[in-house]
Amino acid sequence: MNRGIILAFSAYIFWGLHPIYWKLLKTVPAFEIVSYRIFWSCMFFIVILTMRKQWFSLFDKFKSYKKKWLLILPAFLIGSNWLTYIWAVNADFILETSMGYFICPLLSVFLGVIVLKEKLRTIQWLAVILATMGVLAMTIIYGQFPWIALFLAGTWAFYGLLRKKSPLGAVEGLFLETTVLSIISLSYIYYLTDTGAGHFLTDWSISFLLIGAGIISGLPLIIFIVAARLINFSLIGIIQYIYPTLIFLIGFTLYDEPLNQAKLIGFTFIWLALIIYSVEAVLYKRNQAEIVKT
Repeated sequence: MNRGIILAFSAYIFWGLHPIYWKLLKTVPAFEIVSYRIFWSCMFFIVILTMRKQWFSLFDKFKSYKKKWLLILPAFLIGSNWLTYIWAVNADFILETSMGYFICPLLSVFLGVIVLKEKLRTIQWLAVILATMGVLAMTIIYGQFPWIALFLAGTWAFYGLLRKKSPLGAVEGLFLETTVLSIISLSYIYYLTDTGAGHFLTDWSISFLLIGAGIISGLPLIIFIVAARLINFSLIGIIQYIYPTLIFLIGFTLYDEPLNQAKLIGFTFIWLALIIYSVEAVLYKRNQAEIVKT
């Protein structure tokens, strides 16, 4: 099997298993977990940037880029995404988080139309409409708006949109974002330490897991970056569904979260939309390749 495919599978499987890791920290408040995740992620990216000798490149890009708010705003999107995701996992809403990451690719496509003025083909519009129907069905039948799923999808899709416009690479951007967020996280960590309300260093297993939160955030990203350079982006677009699929299976089988009628109908619409979208994308690219050859 292609090395890039193996690495891409590894990265998405790694991300898909994250709920199990966060469940091990269920006794720790989500804001505290995220604070340590941000801080130790920042330390991880410092090591990576140093090893790659990218500091001068990072400073030059930041200094020369005029719209610096585009470099800072993603920090708050990814920070709120991490916080909501970890809270939802430990509050037993794993299935809703998986729905969010199933919806995300289609929402990104929709944002491309609205913001970047990209054009959708007829079948792509059908996929977006089906996903929207799934969300509406859940809202009407379940009687509750799936805000967790849509917030996760929205913050991640907007994050991806802003990063698309950024001159920074993946590691450079995440270092800057975690540095910005570290101002908040370190202030909160100091408050917890000063009041004696923190969990770090009170239990070695919890302390180890809080430190490891930075590694499990950064390591799969590095693996993914290498994979993205070795295989086609369209293939990555299909492989990415391993991530929410694993989250769904973990929530449904390992933690016995209920899959009621409303959620099942919603997931059915969204899965159908993703199948249609993915198959159409593969066939379209194949047809374009054949046209080029002729």
